[in-house]
Amino acid sequence: MLSYRHAFHAGNHADVLKHCIEIALLDYLGQKDTPFWYIDTHAGAGVYALEDAYASKNGEYRTGIGRLWERDDLPAALKRYVEIVRELNPDGKLRYYPGSPYCADRAMPAQGKLRLFELHPSDSRLLQANFEEAGRRAQIRAGDGFEGIKAILPPPPRRGLILIDPPYEDKRDYQHVVVALKEGLKRFATGVYAVWYPLLQRAEAKELPQQLKKLPVDSWLDVTLSVQSPSNDGFGMHGSGMFIVNPPWTLADTLQNTLPWLSAALAQDDGARYTLESRSR
Repeated sequence: MLSYRHAFHAGNHADVLKHCIEIALLDYLGQKDTPFWYIDTHAGAGVYALEDAYASKNGEYRTGIGRLWERDDLPAALKRYVEIVRELNPDGKLRYYPGSPYCADRAMPAQGKLRLFELHPSDSRLLQANFEEAGRRAQIRAGDGFEGIKAILPPPPRRGLILIDPPYEDKRDYQHVVVALKEGLKRFATGVYAVWYPLLQRAEAKELPQQLKKLPVDSWLDVTLSVQSPSNDGFGMHGSGMFIVNPPWTLADTLQNTLPWLSAALAQDDGARYTLESRSR
């Protein structure tokens, strides 16, 4: 399906959670003076104009990044994330929002490499344009990231973060995620994998994290953030989650210090909550 455009949702509560965690993971990997790769299976356009027709239609960023923009009491992980958003908005007015590839480009050391996949033809062209100045640091491929990562794992440095975040408009994406992660781990067992998923009332969404927890890995961390109660009619996304395989040992503490504040800041009703679960063998 090629109808999905992330621009409609840029900067919403799910992006806040996803990009805050993504940047924390990249900062951790960047502590070592050895190169690593960032691989994004569904990279989108890279940068989004919040005043254009797509983003302004629903204005989802107003209850996401918009609620953090003027705060001066951000926890450290959120402060770091907002600093990267501010790089796109140097005049202080929130006009542009960075997608996952832009966040990665700004968070990674100079020797890092980006490998970006995007299937939607319009977004793929925009992504290419937004990364014209990146040169050989970033390689962009117009195609299916689920299939594409098979050819590039393991990365030559044997260090990397793989972000898997399909739109899930096609319910087959749920199974594609499980298969991609299983196959990725066979090729690159020591990689850090971050899977974003929506919190919905549909069965596939509820089953996905349970399937991921059954994978034969030594350590994982599962975090969810709900900003409102599920709707009575069962439609709509009330939150999102991130499932991280091989997480840094520091990440659970970082999130424990961040999620209570974030849950309160982004709450849309009294159903707002978060969960944090981990396992290490």
